[in-house]
Amino acid sequence: QHSSKYILLWSAEIGNSCRIFIFGCVHRGRPEPLDLHLGMFLPTLLNQSSPAQLEAFFMPAWNLEIIGTYAQTEMGHGTHIRGLETTATYDPSTQEFVLNSPTISSIKWWPGGLGKTSNHAIVLAQLYTQGKCHGLHAFITPIRCMKTHMPLPGVVVGDIGPKFGFDEVDNGYLKLENVRIPRENMLMKYAKVEPDGTYVKPPSDKLTYGTMVFIRSMIVGESARALSKSCTIAIRYSAVRHQSELRPGEPEPQILDYQAQQYKLFPLLATAYAFHFVGQYMSKTYHRISGDINQGDFSELPELHALSAGLKAFTTWVANAGIEVCRMSCGGHGYSRCSSLPDIYVTFTPTCTYEGENTVMMLQTARYLVKSYKQARAGQQLTGIVSYLNEPQSRIQPHSVSSRPTVININDLASLVEAYKFRAAKLVEMAAKNLQAELQHSKSNEDAWNNNSIDLVRASDAHCHYVVVKLFAAKLSEIGDTAVHSVLSTLALLYALHGVALSSGDFLQAGLLTVPQLAQISQRLKGLLSELRPNAVALVDAFDYRDEMLNSALGRYDGNVYEHMFEWAKRSPLNQTEVHESHHKYLKPLRSKL
Repeated sequence: QHSSKYILLWSAEIGNSCRIFIFGCVHRGRPEPLDLHLGMFLPTLLNQSSPAQLEAFFMPAWNLEIIGTYAQTEMGHGTHIRGLETTATYDPSTQEFVLNSPTISSIKWWPGGLGKTSNHAIVLAQLYTQGKCHGLHAFITPIRCMKTHMPLPGVVVGDIGPKFGFDEVDNGYLKLENVRIPRENMLMKYAKVEPDGTYVKPPSDKLTYGTMVFIRSMIVGESARALSKSCTIAIRYSAVRHQSELRPGEPEPQILDYQAQQYKLFPLLATAYAFHFVGQYMSKTYHRISGDINQGDFSELPELHALSAGLKAFTTWVANAGIEVCRMSCGGHGYSRCSSLPDIYVTFTPTCTYEGENTVMMLQTARYLVKSYKQARAGQQLTGIVSYLNEPQSRIQPHSVSSRPTVININDLASLVEAYKFRAAKLVEMAAKNLQAELQHSKSNEDAWNNNSIDLVRASDAHCHYVVVKLFAAKLSEIGDTAVHSVLSTLALLYALHGVALSSGDFLQAGLLTVPQLAQISQRLKGLLSELRPNAVALVDAFDYRDEMLNSALGRYDGNVYEHMFEWAKRSPLNQTEVHESHHKYLKPLRSKL
């Protein structure tokens, strides 16, 4: 349907003749209790189940006989998943796993749909067999009776209470007390436990985290959607709202004509387009590498893990801040829920912490970047998105005063991409060298890492920024329409130059810019704002959000903002009853006492 756009989440073969496709609606608006069943439970079954497990569990889950959730996060451990405390101990005498929550901090906490809706959970637990711990593995765990929906013996389950947003989702807790499940309930596509308790290792230890990598990749696209919705509302409203005077005696202009308003919103519009293209790239890359993994090729899994972690953090931080800028750019009306901006914010803001807290995600990416840098310095030829680290060290040293700067023409997007590349390389190099210097002072690896975490996060941020600029520029080559290409080129240039302006210290320190060029960039940014003004509304209309998707009086397509604000206000529950009785019961006696 035109009002519901779907994307392919996952596909897999079931048996010899059936292929299952899972699609997700990306414009539903509000979170729902079944989100984790669709977005995590079913994909994990498809990705990590053996053929026998797919046959046993998938079709009942597809038909909603089994309603599942994904129970990973614990009260005391979230992003550091190796620290999870839930245990699954194999008992060879009964060929069962015994699941336990041994401490208060090991209680599963946050899974959506767990509080009231689900009757099964994929539980991430530390696997113990033959007296050894083999790390985290996934177990299909019944938690409620399929007939009565009452908790099963040993299962303590419920809702965690109100949150900041996500009011419709029953996020829950789960405490397991000697809960026994059959051996066949451990997901065994890769890792296995034989009937006698012998453990068979998976080809890669990162395969257990495949669902998280998938969700992080999807969150990049969600960042684009949340920001583009916010830009649509703010820019449409800014074209309707008239305020103040530019010149005495003249009519009040549209607030979108004010340069300060354009400077708030147009870089965010450019960012929304950039993230949209990055989201497309991540989705294609994820499915391509997943296909390789299914064929036994795990070579690109580490890069996918690092890229999805970094871009998840980079895009959610930027989008989260951008949504708030859009809200404030709508003045007082942006504070009202009729604008939809408060709802977009409270729904989106958890992405900065779920599926990996953002700072930790950046540090995970940094670990991969430092490792790649060392490999390049040792003569190994890197491939993929980090191949820029193959450049000779002399190429990323600061330029001398007499040498020409890298960015010669600030209107040349290709040269700006090069500047972002060298900036990223320089910051990765600096972080790696600082790390090595710490180690030479007899610091442990852990202390050296912690003492350089600020530099490491900066390096990851620069790497992700380079990837986004590079992908935005690359997308332009796919656009054949001259007029569309021209407008998107302006957007891409605005995105790149605005990023240079915000991080000018990095570019100056790396010798990629001169001080006079910063003044030129400032002037060029003003010119780009003027160039984009005539197309701003058309650019947000191109996102194709129907009024039902935005649910915003301020962002309506027809521009009838005030009429619909008034209608929205009249529908308030407080306006459905008269105050006559309460006036006589409460206000009149109070007034008589004053």
